[in-house]
Amino acid sequence: MRLVVDLNKCQGYAQCAFLAPDVFAMHGEESLLYDARPEEEQRERVARAVAACPVQAITADGLDRAGESQGASDVR
Repeated sequence: MRLVVDLNKCQGYAQCAFLAPDVFAMHGEESLLYDARPEEEQRERVARAVAACPVQAITADGLDRAGESQGASDVR
């Protein structure tokens, strides 16, 4: 799994930091730090963080691979 955050889109709402604190962290009031290659055990938290971003600034390559084996690919 590989994360990319469009820091031009990010508005610092910090929903990602609340949902996946081991992957995302706010540095100051508006600057986001994140782990671009989080551990597999963070997959569910990262998925929630991606979905919760109000400006859709986070993309995650490879996030859906594990979900397909569990039937989550049918969830929209």
